[in-house]
Amino acid sequence: MRRFSMLQKILWGAVVLAAAGSAVLFQRQPVGQIVINEPFRPEFALADAGGQVRTSAEFAGKHLLVFFGFTNCPDVCPTTLSEVAQVMDDLGADASRVQPIFISVDPERDRRLGLAAYTQTFHPSILGLAGDEASTRAAAKSFKIFYERETDAAAPDGCTLSHSPALYLVGPEGDWLRQFSYGTPAAEILADLQSRL
Repeated sequence: MRRFSMLQKILWGAVVLAAAGSAVLFQRQPVGQIVINEPFRPEFALADAGGQVRTSAEFAGKHLLVFFGFTNCPDVCPTTLSEVAQVMDDLGADASRVQPIFISVDPERDRRLGLAAYTQTFHPSILGLAGDEASTRAAAKSFKIFYERETDAAAPDGCTLSHSPALYLVGPEGDWLRQFSYGTPAAEILADLQSRL
């Protein structure tokens, strides 16, 4: 009887360990959210509103706050850009050491709708970039983000886009530092930035 009890304990221990391991392996992430475990250097080469190609290399020495979105986004994009605008205002003199960038995942339509006017609505320092499809895909891949066009009869032109909703922080040497999940308050983003400047 005692031997059976010990065997039961061993088996139950194995079951518990297996369940814990599978919970870690199969932990659900929000749609489009990618968990990043290793440092990397995201890059982009995308046109601004004037057609000039802007690259990640030209912002060396500054922290970048990078967000991927589109101008017709009903909630995630305007909410995040409003938080970024608040951060830039609250940085005061240190704002010159940070460059916020909005990368369009719907570049053709966003150029037509006026990407610069859209970003300026939130804050004059936010740089809007909209490349062609290939350069947009390359930037998204480099940042390890997801986006996809979806049919939506209620949306303008009958389509919308699903995309990773995080705000990405890149350091002055071009290294990815962290991402802020959607809904992170401006005060929390500000505190993190100030600890790095």
